[in-house]
Formats: sequence, structure tokens, C-alpha cells
Amino acid sequence: MTDAPSRLTLTAIRKKFGALMAVDNLDLSVEPGALVSLLGPSGCGKTTTLRMVAGFETPDSGSITVGGDDVTRLPPNKRGLGMVFQSYSLFPHRTVAENVAFGLRMLGASKQEQSDEVRRMLDMVHLTGREDMYPSQLSGGQQQRVALARALVVNPRVLLLDEPLGALDKALRESMQFEIREMQQRLEITTLLVTHDQEEAMSMSDQIAVMQGGRILQLGAPNDIYDRPETAFVATFLGTSNLFEGEVSADGSLATPAGALPLPAQKAPGARATLSVRPERIVLGEAAGALPQGLSGRIVAASFRGSYAAYRIALDGSATEVTAYRQADASLGQTSLVLGDRVAVGWPVEHGVLVTTPDSRN
Repeated sequence: MTDAPSRLTLTAIRKKFGALMAVDNLDLSVEPGALVSLLGPSGCGKTTTLRMVAGFETPDSGSITVGGDDVTRLPPNKRGLGMVFQSYSLFPHRTVAENVAFGLRMLGASKQEQSDEVRRMLDMVHLTGREDMYPSQLSGGQQQRVALARALVVNPRVLLLDEPLGALDKALRESMQFEIREMQQRLEITTLLVTHDQEEAMSMSDQIAVMQGGRILQLGAPNDIYDRPETAFVATFLGTSNLFEGEVSADGSLATPAGALPLPAQKAPGARATLSVRPERIVLGEAAGALPQGLSGRIVAASFRGSYAAYRIALDGSATEVTAYRQADASLGQTSLVLGDRVAVGWPVEHGVLVTTPDSRN
């Protein structure tokens, strides 16, 4: 593969489609050999960003560099990139070997070079022996491996992955996440992944860029973004979160409909604030009695989810409901708490995170 990984840099990228600002002054640097995911809902600008890196769209302003070379105005075939699409885009009338060799043939490689490289790539993606098969004869996971081999065989400086696992079933998707990540790390190839799947981004990425409205709201390692979201949107989009909104009291607590809640950091009295608490940080039952929130409620929903149970608790004295996760501690398919049970509710103060909302940015 490449002798040295390349850095991908996007600087002040903007793109409008009519009155719609699809990407708004976006800055992003992907370190050499790293995998960064663009994560966000439909319409957030992640696919448009990837298409500008690939050369399928041209930025209205800003620059894109690969390994220090400005590729902003270059056509796709001059950028030295490899790309894998959600639909795979394999040639149905060409064999596996012919599909993988296509890029090499376009680059003028000899037949011997094509044969050697195709053999090497098919061995890498565990498809040796399927050279003469056609895409229609392969499973979805095998087709994805062919698409990946075709993208990598041309020795790209950067690999682009556009929702590459979206067409696969859950079990195969999880398996391919591990395979692609292992290969990307082994080859040390700089990679930009577009996905709307939070688990996919968490399991595959060195960094995640959470996008909304054409901008990156937060960029960081998966565990940092999950544990320390900066906004309510990030907290709720990357996983589930309990949000408590209110006004800071003179004693430093947060006055909410659920009650006065201690904060993990000081805020000025009178300020609006939003506290985020992950469901797995919620403590239920006797252990919650020693925690400072002093909350209690009734179980209104309970579901078994394999390794853990999920509960919904309606808190006393308000319309507030809290979601809590507990490791499975009952018989298979059952939950230890059932509808109607009353429980104390709390969490260690340091496990709450202050996040911004449109009403609490001061």
C-alpha cells in the first residue's frame, strides 16, 4: 500500500444548493492512517462533504488537500482516492477478478501486474478461489469485500466509505465492521467514513465528527464524545440520554420539574442549564438511596435486551420520565423489576454532564 499515510484536510468548505446551505464553513483534519466518521441524520451535510472530497461535487469556497496536495479542483480520477459505495456499484457482467482489476487497467497496469495485485487483494479480503464468479453469485458480504478490494488495489492515498454496510443485515454488518477496521489499521490507510449508524461509528472510528445543519458540532474520540457530549443534540443522537432542563438556584443546584438536582460544575445562579445523564449511569433501588438526588418513581416500562434490561421510570411529583439500563440480573428473557414497582432513582453527581441547548448557551 502507500509508503506513508496521507493527511486529509478540509478548510472552510462551503456548499449551497440553491437556498440550502448543505455544508457551512466546515474544517476537518484526518490524521495520517486514522479513520474518521462523519455521523449525523439525513440532510446534515455528511454525504455532500464526502462527495466534495471524492470530486463528485465542487465546493463553492474552501480547499481540500491530500498529503499536502491541493485537490479541490481536480477530477475524481486525479485525486488518488479509493471509494466504496453503499450499493457496491460492481459491474454485473464482469467477474470478481475483472471488477477488482478495473482500476489497475484504467491506470495502464500490465496484465501480469493486474493478475498479481488481484490475487493479493482477494487473498486479503478472503475471496481466493472466487475469481471467476460474478457478483450475482456472491452474498452481500462477499460483494462488499469485492468493492473494498477494488478500492484498495489502486493503492489510494485516502479511502472513502459511503454508508458501506447499510445494505447488510445486522449480524453481517457487525462482522464487516470488524473486518474493515482491522484491514484499515493493518494497511494504515487514511479513511473517511460516512454513516448514520451510531454503533458503526463508535466501533470503527478513531474520531467521530457529529454533524448537524452542515456543520461539525463536536469532533473527538468515540468515548470522549459519548461520555462528554457538548450539546443536547450530540447527547441524544449518539446514544440515549436523560435531559433535565431548569434554572440554577442560589445554592448551585438545578431547579427542574423533577426536583433540585446537584450539578457536576458550578454555574451562575439564574442561568438556564441542561443536565445530561446516560441511562447506564442511573442507579435504581437501595443503592440510589444514598445518592443526593432524592428521587423516586414507578416502573412504567421494562424490556429485556439480552445483556441488559431497559427501564422507564415515571418520577414522583412531575411528568418527568427517566430511562435506566441495568445489566441483566434475572432469568433469561426476564427483568428483575416489573411494571408498577417503586424504586429510588439517582446517579453519582460526576456522571452528569452539562450540555448546551439553544436556550442554555450562556
